[in-house]
Amino acid sequence: MKMTIEIDCTPIEARTFMGLPDVTALNDKLVEEMQNRMTANINMLSPDELMKNWTAFGVGAQEQFRKLMSTAVDMGMGAANRPK
Repeated sequence: MKMTIEIDCTPIEARTFMGLPDVTALNDKLVEEMQNRMTANINMLSPDELMKNWTAFGVGAQEQFRKLMSTAVDMGMGAANRPK
């Protein structure tokens, strides 16, 4: 024997019927915290903040960055000049 039961209810009603706790407040707090962290991290990606971070390490970091860019340009120019 096969029976099919269709229940029309909201998620809140289903959780209450099953005896599950209401975690709405916890979920709201979690979402708020995630939004706060994302906003804080997005501000760190602004060009001004990136330059402050790079220059905070002094001349050594600037020199390393210059070498990195120089190497990338050299590799790009070398690839363009190679015979195919």
